Amino acid sequence: MGEQVTFFEAVGGEPTFRRLVGEFYAGVAHDPLLRPMYPEDQLGPAADRLTLFLMQYWGGPRTYGETRGHPRLRIRHAPFRVDAAARDAWLHHMRRALDAVALPPDQAATLWEYLERAAHFLVNTEDDVQPPIAG
Repeated sequence: MGEQVTFFEAVGGEPTFRRLVGEFYAGVAHDPLLRPMYPEDQLGPAADRLTLFLMQYWGGPRTYGETRGHPRLRIRHAPFRVDAAARDAWLHHMRRALDAVALPPDQAATLWEYLERAAHFLVNTEDDVQPPIAG
């Protein structure tokens, strides 16, 4: 029996995740809604954290857990207003990044399904806008 290949390995390992996250933050850098959520002057530390998290999640090195502990995604995002607009902006930039990486369709679909679930999970603020009342 052969050794099972992780998703991390199947998509190209660290270079693929670094490119994905680099493309993502290239969009975030100019996004008026998302950019203020990143307190560092430069986006490099946030990009490193996301890269390490995604690599670990998909079967790569466990560096994220060794340096930062449990991901605790909701707790780490709690200080920020993550509403539907922020979720949608995040997904927009991540979709563009995923398309730029040009993974095979089955791998792209697997990764996108996770990213969508994660983005919806991290919403922590209800929209302030009430739907119009039907008359």
